[in-house]
Amino acid sequence: MQFDRKIVNEIISALKTRSPLIQVIVGPRQVGKTTAALTIAGKLGWPQVFAAADAPLPPGPEWIETQWHLARMEKPRSDQKTLLVLDEIQKVQGWSETVKRLWDEEVRLKGRVRPLLLGSSALLVQRGLTESLAGRFYLHRCMHWSWPEEQKAFGTSLDDWLYFGGYPGSMDFCDDEKKWKHYVSDSLIETVLSKDVLQLQPVNKPVLLRHLFAMSANFPAQILSYNKMLGQLQDAGNTTTLAGYVKLLEMAYLLSGLALYSRGHVRKRGSSPKLILWNNALIHSQSLRMRRDVVTDPVWRGHVVENAVGAHLLNGLIGPQWSITYWREGNYEIDFVVESGKSTWAIEVNSGRTGKLVGMELFRKKYPKSQGLVIGTGGIPLETFFSRAASEWF
Repeated sequence: MQFDRKIVNEIISALKTRSPLIQVIVGPRQVGKTTAALTIAGKLGWPQVFAAADAPLPPGPEWIETQWHLARMEKPRSDQKTLLVLDEIQKVQGWSETVKRLWDEEVRLKGRVRPLLLGSSALLVQRGLTESLAGRFYLHRCMHWSWPEEQKAFGTSLDDWLYFGGYPGSMDFCDDEKKWKHYVSDSLIETVLSKDVLQLQPVNKPVLLRHLFAMSANFPAQILSYNKMLGQLQDAGNTTTLAGYVKLLEMAYLLSGLALYSRGHVRKRGSSPKLILWNNALIHSQSLRMRRDVVTDPVWRGHVVENAVGAHLLNGLIGPQWSITYWREGNYEIDFVVESGKSTWAIEVNSGRTGKLVGMELFRKKYPKSQGLVIGTGGIPLETFFSRAASEWF
């Protein structure tokens, strides 16, 4: 079925404004950025030029110049523009400087080319935007699919989404879990690691990076010290290396290591991170556990649900105005702490485990201006929480 994500209409409206900006879509691989761009092109009905830089050898700036020239050669009607879609733009050497020069020419000559840039590496795309294109672009984030989107497009139940996650291209394999695991591992994860991390960033130990990711998938929503990671991994180097690799995986929208919350104090560098995978498919594609374990194993389900809540927050609360951490003091813990401005929310994910709300009481006693939010048993039902965008809860 045809399913249009919210971002489609947002970008169409932006492209039709009288004072246009360069429209940029950034987000993980295989979540529908290219599909959204094709849908936008179809709905606009403008002449279009579509090109992708996702080649084994990264093209140079002349590639962008050629595509832009092709777009200028199009002859739109008086009420139209020409849409230029450049996919995987971060692969092009010196892309931001070239786009800046061509766009400034377009504006000065009152040209009709309207660029739509797509990228899957947050680090390289945003670095180029801030260094060369300040004030010239609008950034749209196309993130992992939420449960309501999966439900509307595929009829996915909550338990299925907790297991299979939010990669729409993988849904055709859900009837065969082994094939699904192979597809996600080989076509999605390996592609991201080899193309978005290893080719674009200096990684001295690529095998270690892969092992770190695979290990993290076995400890979703769990706090794991870097020293403990060193004991789990071979040829692990040191804690600084591991912390740097976790950051690279975060830039590729795979894994985040949430820091320990400490209001008013500088957080200790290298403190034990809480591992959150941005999509639950990343957990189960690397695990021997099967779909039935999400229902029949309460301990594992607790970790899976908590990771899904963390991923919902990470995918929805992006930008410098948001901070997502966790809190722990002694044996007491708060699953997530969300900050925005002067507001603080303490979030507990309750999957039936006893004694967890004691941590909430201690946290709010220590930070009396904070607000509490319980998700799951005794609080907001999981279906209700996941049905709304994360930002609506704060």
